[in-house]
Amino acid sequence: MKVIQNRKKYYAISIIVILIGLVFMVMNAVRGQGAFNQDIEFTGGSLIQVNMERPFNNELRSELLAITEEVTGNTGARITSAGDTGVLITMTREDASTRKELFEAIKEKYDLKDDIALRDEDFSPTISKDIKVGAIKAVVVGIALILVYVSFRFKDYRFGTSAVIALAHDVLVMLSVYAIFRIPLNNSFIAAMLTIVGYSINDTIVIFDRIRENKEKVGLKDHAAANEELVDSSINQTIGRSIATSLTTVVMVILLFALGTDSVKDFAFPLIIGILAGTYSSIFVASPIWYEFTHRKGNKVKQAKQIKKA
Repeated sequence: MKVIQNRKKYYAISIIVILIGLVFMVMNAVRGQGAFNQDIEFTGGSLIQVNMERPFNNELRSELLAITEEVTGNTGARITSAGDTGVLITMTREDASTRKELFEAIKEKYDLKDDIALRDEDFSPTISKDIKVGAIKAVVVGIALILVYVSFRFKDYRFGTSAVIALAHDVLVMLSVYAIFRIPLNNSFIAAMLTIVGYSINDTIVIFDRIRENKEKVGLKDHAAANEELVDSSINQTIGRSIATSLTTVVMVILLFALGTDSVKDFAFPLIIGILAGTYSSIFVASPIWYEFTHRKGNKVKQAKQIKKA
């Protein structure tokens, strides 16, 4: 596979995907929907906890979702278990009378006692600001540490820089997926993003290790221009492992997506996209960018020597 020769095509594919995501962000913002579909964890809302006097299961969850939607008109409510028989309902902000009406509807449906209400409160969007800041810090600090680690491990900042550019590519692709498919932006987003960053860098380092090994075998010095054959052969020697590992992981996550609840699906779907994007960037973005850096530096060294001889 001639990756370096066709690298501009692979760059173009990545740029197109990211641009589509940016277009959707702008369109969503112009429509007044926000660039992203922020979940109530990010926007604030209402929370009620109910004692259902029965174990929680998917059937009960679906029934409570239907009741919540009917009473409040809220289609984005989340139903989770809270203890043995407790159920937590989080939704966009509703006034006290609407929440009381929801309590009464649940009590009547399941013939519950009058004291079913365990919690009834609003939570502020100030919590969401902390989550947003924390998410940004986590990703930025993680990528910065990866830059330092990879540069130190390979004793070459160009490896680290190439890896970080590939990780930035993965993050932008993930953000594009969230914008295009309007996946709720919540705590799962942070988990998915950090998972993909860790997964992608592992794959990238495997390829970089092989490039370094082959570079030493042919006696290529740090200042010399890396040739296409060296990078392509390194990629081809590791591509089978990369694809096999990714496919194995993706199959398991697809099962998680198919069999999981809505909240699990919100995490699994972007994870599938992220794994594919991370594998793609490790092969078709990180290594070609490293080639660009070394090739340019090598050419500059050659030009300097030619000028000196002249």
